[in-house]
Parts: sequence; C-alpha cells; structure tokens
Amino acid sequence: MTKITKAACIGGGVIGGAWAARFILAGVDVNMFDPHPEAKRIIGEVMANAEKAYAMLTMAPLPKKGTLTFCESVEKAVQGAEWIQESVPERLELKRGVLTQIDAAASPDALIGSSTSGLMPSDLQAEMKNPERMFVAHPYNPVYLLPLVELVGGKKTTKETIARAGAAVEQIGMKGVVIAKEIEAFVGDRLLEALWREALWLIQDDICDTETLDNVMRYSFGMRWAQMGLFETYRIAGGEAGMRHFLAQFGPCLKWPWTKFTDVVDLTDELVEKIGQQSDDQAAGRSIRELERIRDENLVGIMHALKNSDGGKGWGAGKLLAEFEQRLWADAEKPQADLGQAEPIRILDTKVNAAWVDYNGHMTEHRYLQVFGDTSDGLLRLIGVDLEYVKDGHSYYTVETHIRNLGEAKLGDALYSTCQILSHDEKRLHIFSAIYNAASNELVATAEQMLLHVDSKAGKAVPALPAVIAKVKAIAEAHAGLPKPEGVGRAVGQKRS
Repeated sequence: MTKITKAACIGGGVIGGAWAARFILAGVDVNMFDPHPEAKRIIGEVMANAEKAYAMLTMAPLPKKGTLTFCESVEKAVQGAEWIQESVPERLELKRGVLTQIDAAASPDALIGSSTSGLMPSDLQAEMKNPERMFVAHPYNPVYLLPLVELVGGKKTTKETIARAGAAVEQIGMKGVVIAKEIEAFVGDRLLEALWREALWLIQDDICDTETLDNVMRYSFGMRWAQMGLFETYRIAGGEAGMRHFLAQFGPCLKWPWTKFTDVVDLTDELVEKIGQQSDDQAAGRSIRELERIRDENLVGIMHALKNSDGGKGWGAGKLLAEFEQRLWADAEKPQADLGQAEPIRILDTKVNAAWVDYNGHMTEHRYLQVFGDTSDGLLRLIGVDLEYVKDGHSYYTVETHIRNLGEAKLGDALYSTCQILSHDEKRLHIFSAIYNAASNELVATAEQMLLHVDSKAGKAVPALPAVIAKVKAIAEAHAGLPKPEGVGRAVGQKRS
C-alpha cells in the first residue's frame, strides 16, 4: 500500500486529538474539524504531551512532523485525505450522520475509520453509499503511545479495506488486531467492562475505596498484563503441565457465585458522588494534564523495559516499538556530513527524559552508555555501516569503553554529542565522544571507545569493506590535526602528582 501522507480527524477530543498527534508525529499531515470553541487549545495540549512522550520514547530519527490544519467543515477536512478517522461523541445517530457526510465528500479510495468503543460497524455504515471502505478502528488512550487498534469490519466492509487499514496503522507504529466478528464493545472493552462492573460493586458495597482497588491492580496483575496477556499468564500459573492443568484446577470455581457480573450496579447520585469524592482524594490535587504526563512517563518506561526483554529481541509492545524504530531508521534520510571537516562531528541531539533519571535526580549511569552507544551508531551510519550493511553480515562491535562523568545532566536537559576519530586501521576504529549540555555547551561526559570490525556470521574480526574504510580515512585525516582530547588514555583513579 502507498504510504499515507494526509489524514483527516473529525472530532478532536481526548481520542481524536491523540489520533491527530499519532499521525503528525509519524510525518502525516492532518486536517482537523471540531466545532468545539476550545478545540485548538485542547488539541494543542494533547500535541504537547505527545511530543514530550515521543522525546522519551525513541531516539530513532522521526520523520518531519506533519502539519495540523483546522478546517471549517467536515467536507473541507476530508479533501485529499487517504485516511479519515471519526471520533465524535458515542451516539449512534450522530456518528451515522457524520460518517455519511464523510462518505459523500471523501476521495473514492479513502479509508474511513471510526473510533467508536462499542457501536457495531454495520449500524454505522447503514446509510453510506460506499460502506465497503468503512470500518471500526478502536484505539486505546493515549492513542499516541498505546499501539493497539482493534480493526472491525461491518457486513459491507471488504477484506481489502481491513488489509489496507492494517498496513496503514503499521506505518504510524501501531498494531492492528483484526476482530473476526463484530460484537458490541469488541474485545478489549468487553474485558474492561466486566472488570469495571465488578469494581463498581466493590465500591458500592464499601468493600474498598477507589485507591485501594487501583493499588490491588497496579501492584499485582496489572504488572503481569503489561507484558503477558491473560491466557499466557495463566499458562504459567498451571506450572509445567500448563494451561490444561490450570483449567482443571481452577476452572470449576468459575461456577461459584463470587461475582455480580450478571447484575449491573445502579449508578445513583449517591454512588456517583461517593466515587467522585474518592477519586478526588486519590488524585491529591494533581490536574488531569499532570496525571497524563505521569501516565505517559510510566508507559514509556514500561515499553523501554519490554523492548530489551527476551535477550534483546523485545516482547509485546516493546517488540513493536523496536520494529517501528527499525522502520524509522530504514526510512530516514542517509546522514550527511562534511567528512573533511576539521572538528569533531556533531552526531546526536536528545533530551533527558523521566525514564533516564535516578534517585539523585540526575541521568543514571547506564543512560550515558546508551547515549554514547547511539553516538557511535550514528558515526557508523555516517561511514556506511547501516542496517543493510549489518544484514549482509558485517558490523563493528565495541570491545572497550572508558566513560568519564564530568558534569550533571538533569530531567529535561537538552544534550548533544560529538565524535572524533583518534586512529584506525582496516579492522579497528578508535574514537572519542563527548556529551554537552545544549544550553550551556558545558561538557557533561566523555567516552573513549575501541570498535572492532567483524564478520558476524563467522564470528571473527575481518577488514571492513573498502567503501567504509575510505570514509573512515577521510574523517580520520580531517581529525588528524585536532588536539588530543583531554582524558584520552586516562586510567581510572586520581591523577598522579
């Protein structure tokens, strides 16, 4: 499928605004229509949170941001859009009317998705002239971070449409899960609603308050669900005998009348006020925007942990993030620099995010190594050691690193790194990198590293390919006249008197 270059978002609330952010940060232009008088402010705040989250999420080169254009009507918003996402309030007649408007004005081959969390796609497409291109694309909040989107076709939706939608969401870093049959609330919300009903009963019956209930979830099974789903978690609970033993042992208890799942709690004014007051107390004065930022920082940290799981292969949402980053690197413009420039090459620009900060409020030790590793990776791409080079079985491995931490890097600090080639031969690359505070140009840390060129399939050191050696030589010759950086060859410990 041809890449999406332009999308339209009809409705800019919590979900619609976050859809816009997801598209824009993936390099897709977005037309927005929302009649709400505060739409620009609300979407601007969502965009700001999304950009902060992406700055923490990945150091891969994001494409140039798409543009956001506010339009005066649905008809204007959908002009030229290849994907149109409807996110208006959850009322059947309203959504059906808006989707019919979209259908009449959109390009013939445009995909039309609805963010509905429970309405049947067949009901939504009932009055459309081209219902075959309409489907449910049900995301999870925050859309710009959580990668899952449930793709659900109606009776008139074609398989081709669902296939195109699946390919399109992959472009913007999402996982499109196709739901085989349309049912109210689909799959994710069916599970959430079951849990939600029981939670309301527990509060109604004064078994616990909202904070206690949330603590039960986040300190136990919530952590399990972040990296394994329900069935895989319970497979482990069955021990070596696996799922069959688990079902045999715990299945019968499901017949016991433990829950009130079949009986819906009556949301009286008193219960609403009780939950509302407990929720206010639990928030402890934090605004919704503050809570969103905390949520985003935590989600980024979880995805980073999952990305490094399973021996570095990645797991769940972390594996999806790693695959998305690979596509970003592959699609990025080849790095350009004056290889004959007689100064250290500026490689990387980044920010210290919340997941990088330790108990002292400073960037933690292993993140310095990450930045230096990303710096050496940037140098390698510059000399032609890119993903294709690595796939062909060649790469440089770092065999020695000496890091000096000379200054402080704190949450939110903008940093940049430089790299200088000290020496080289056909197999070895001796480099010196530095991290600076972008605001003050203060030197924060240095790293001296030795890299060895290898044949990864044979598992041994071999000469780099001629094209790579030529680029290394050009940089090294330009750097030959530079003064030797302070700290090169430095041993650990105090300076000798």
